[in-house]
Parts: sequence; C-alpha cells; structure tokens
Amino acid sequence: MSGTRQSGHPQANEVVRLDNVKRHYLVGDEIVRALDGVSFSIRRGSYWAIMGPSGSGKSTMLNILGCLDRPSEGAYWLNGVNVAEMEDNQLSDHRLRNLGFIFQSFHLIPELTVRENIEVPMLYLGMPHSERTRKAKELADRVGMSHRLRHLPSELSGGQRQRVAVARALANDPAVLLADEPTGNLDSATSVQIMALFQELYEQGKTVIVVTHEHDIAQYAKRSIILRDGCIASMHGEDT
Repeated sequence: MSGTRQSGHPQANEVVRLDNVKRHYLVGDEIVRALDGVSFSIRRGSYWAIMGPSGSGKSTMLNILGCLDRPSEGAYWLNGVNVAEMEDNQLSDHRLRNLGFIFQSFHLIPELTVRENIEVPMLYLGMPHSERTRKAKELADRVGMSHRLRHLPSELSGGQRQRVAVARALANDPAVLLADEPTGNLDSATSVQIMALFQELYEQGKTVIVVTHEHDIAQYAKRSIILRDGCIASMHGEDT
C-alpha cells in the first residue's frame, strides 16, 4: 500500500517517493519551514489529492513534485530516480520526460492553434513533424477536441482550453499527471466534465496527482494527503 514508508530506494511500483523532505527558506532573520520532514510514496497508476489551507506547504509541495524547486533536505524519487541530486540540465530533461502539468490558468500559447499547443512537449523531445501531427490529432480526439484543431485558445471556452491543456500534458506520455487547481477557473458543470476526464485517465492507468483546496474536487481522488504547517496532518483513502 502507498503511504508513509521507511527511507531507502523506492520499490518498483512507486512512481513518486519523498523521504523526509524539507524545504526551508530564510526570510530576513526568520526560517520559514514550508515543508518540514514529509515522507510518502505514490504507487504507479493511483489517483491522489493533496490539500491544505493557505500556508500549509501545498504550493511548495507542488513545486517539489513538479521539479520546479529542490528540497533543502531529503530525497525525492520520481520514476526511480532521486531528482534531488540531479544537475539542472538533467532535472529539466527528467521533468520533460516524466511529468505532465495541468494548470488552473491553462497556460496555452495564445498564438498557437489547438494542434500546435498539444505538439509543444513533442517539439522539445525532438519528435519528427509527421509524428507530432499524428499524435496531436490522437490526443485531441482522446479529450474530445478533435473538431477544434485549427482554433486558437481565444476561440475556445474555459472547459475546452482545459481539455487542450490535458491533451498537451499527455503528449510526452508522462509517468505522472500533476494538476494544480485544474478547475479553479471553471464553472461547476464544466468542472465535473474535467474531473470525469481525469477519472477516465486514471482508469486507463495514468498516475494522477491533483493539488487543490476544494473538497469536492479532492473527493474524486482515491487517496488524499492533508498538509498543515509543512507537515502531513492526515492521510485518507486506499488505492484500488
């Protein structure tokens, strides 16, 4: 079962593992303990939510999991590699190959069409044009956006933009889908549709981690972590 574990090399089915991760900042003369000794593991093909009030360490956790920041202490294993020990260029490559990001504000490139936006990670991976085009069409169809391939983000609704963002996040076939408040800019009906899409991806075997402050969104996950004051206050649920 995933959850808190003893330190050491991750097991084969652990796609994410944090061992006593700390992230401390010096603000003036004060040390801010944004994360203060967090340990847990996430099994491949599971669906997690990470929650917590403002100041709990949720954003810092997102940045650590997304390889956008490094622990001050401890180990973070992503798909079998301790990324806390990587050089910057290695870290960027590992992030590109193993993580798919989905943001509250979509982060689509305004000047690019739906197809071109989906192709961006494949472009960075050096994939040939014909293969990028073929895969972008497949991914657009997977999220119900194949009829809007030539449209710009400005011509799409919020829900449609988020669907495109999900397709883009899948473009590198990531080990982990990491979503930051993915329904924060959507109405309730559209939020339900996007979370149904996440459920479908989970059922297809994807590892999904959603960082959110919304309890109704967290309830879609099979397991949840509640952060408070940089520590794990509680963990709930079971992998299925």
